[in-house]
Amino acid sequence: MRIHPHDLLLQDFATGDLEDYEELLNHLVLCEDCRRRLHLLLPSRLAASHNVVDLSQRQDLLGNYEPFLRRATSHLRGLETAYYRERAEARLLMVELLEHPAERRTLIVRNSPRFQTWGLCELLLKRSREQNFKDAVLGEGLARLSLEILDCLDISYYGTEPVEDLRARAWGYIANSRRIKSDLRGSQDAFALAFSALERGTGEPMEKAVLLDLRASLKRAQRRLDEAQRLLRRAIQIFLEVGERHRAGRCLVKMSSVHHFSGEPERAIPVLYKALELIDPQREPRLLLVGWHNLIDDLAETGQFMQAQKLLVKARPLYQQFSQPWSQNPRRWVEGKIARGLRQHAQAETLLVKARNGFLAEGTPYDVALVSLDLASLYAEQGRFPELKRVAEEMVPIFSSRQIHREALAALSYWRQAVEAEKACLSLVTRVASFLKRARHNPTLRFQEAEK
Repeated sequence: MRIHPHDLLLQDFATGDLEDYEELLNHLVLCEDCRRRLHLLLPSRLAASHNVVDLSQRQDLLGNYEPFLRRATSHLRGLETAYYRERAEARLLMVELLEHPAERRTLIVRNSPRFQTWGLCELLLKRSREQNFKDAVLGEGLARLSLEILDCLDISYYGTEPVEDLRARAWGYIANSRRIKSDLRGSQDAFALAFSALERGTGEPMEKAVLLDLRASLKRAQRRLDEAQRLLRRAIQIFLEVGERHRAGRCLVKMSSVHHFSGEPERAIPVLYKALELIDPQREPRLLLVGWHNLIDDLAETGQFMQAQKLLVKARPLYQQFSQPWSQNPRRWVEGKIARGLRQHAQAETLLVKARNGFLAEGTPYDVALVSLDLASLYAEQGRFPELKRVAEEMVPIFSSRQIHREALAALSYWRQAVEAEKACLSLVTRVASFLKRARHNPTLRFQEAEK
C-alpha cells in the first residue's frame, strides 16, 4: 500500500467488516502514523472485537462447518466461537503489540493475558513467514513472540499436541529466518527444536511437509544438494497426498533451482514444466513468474533458444505485473541471452547492458559479474577487443565487493588479466562464466587458471 488508508477503511478493518485486509495490515505494521490514527478513531480499541456474535447467529461464517457443528457438543461449539473471536481480536492485538519497541513486546505478552491467545499466535507466525524475505530480523522476532505466547497458553483448553504443532511451525520459521541471515548453524539448531516439537504434536502431515520444505532450503545453502533433493521429494509427496498441489508446485520450483545450482539446467526443465501444472496463479502469481522465468532461463542455458523465445512471449504479460527490479533485470538478462543465441547481436548487446546497469543499481555484484561475462562473450565472438577491455575496466569496482568470494574473484582477476594481455578468447570467457555459475552456491570450488 503506497498511500495511507482512509479513515473509513481503518474503521472497517477494526470492526472486522473488511474482507481483504492483508495489504492494510502490512501497512499498519510498518506505519506508526496510521497506527496512531487507528487509535484516535477507536478510543476503545477492542470494543468492536468483543461484540463478535455467537456462531449460531452468523450463518455466513459457518460454511463447511455447519454439518459438523450440528453433531458437535455444546463444549465444541464454545471452542469454535472462541476461535473466531480470537481471530477477530488478533488483528487489533497485533497492531497494538507492534507499536511497542521490540524489547518490550516479550514482557507484554508474558504479563498480559489479552495477548495470550491462539489467534494472535497464528497471526504472528503468518506475518513472520511473510516478512522473512523483506526483513529476516523482524521475521525471527515475530516467530519468537509466538513462542512466548505458546508458553503461556492454557494447555487444558487448547490441548498439548496442537500447541506443539504451532511450536514446531514457530521454530521452523525461526530456522528459516536464520538461514536467510546466513546463520546456518543457528538455523540447524532451530530445525532440531522444530522437529522435536513436531514429534510431540498431532502428527499433522501438512506441518511435517512445511518443515521438510524449509529444511531443504538450509541443505541447499549448506551445499548438501542431495539431501535437499531428498527432503523436497518427501515434502512433494505429502503435499500431493493431502491435496496441496500448489505447495507441491512450489517445492518443484525449488527442486529445479537445486539442479540449476548443480550446473544441470537440463534436469531442471522437466521439473519446471510439472511445477507450472501445479501452481495456482491466483494464489501466488509471483511464484508463477519465478517458475516461468527459471524455465525460460534453463532453456536458454541449454541452447534451446527458439523454445525459450516462445515461452518468453507467452510469459510477457506476467512479467508486466511485476515492474520491480527483481523481475525486470533478470527478464532483460534472459532476453539478452536469447537474442544472442538467435544471432540478434545488436539487440542482445542493448538488453545485456540494461540488465547489467540494473543489477549495478540494485547492488548485486555477482549478477553484475555474470551479465558482464555474457556481454564479454558477445564482444569476443565478434572480435571487438576495445569493448571487451572496457567491460573488464568497468568490473574493477566488483573486486572490492564482499558479496563475491575469493575463488570467484580469482577467476575474474585471471580473466581481466587475459583481457589486458589481449588473450581473452571466447573459450576462456565461457570457462570463467561457467565456473562462476557453479561457484556462486559452492564457494569451495577451486578455479584452475590453465586447463591441463
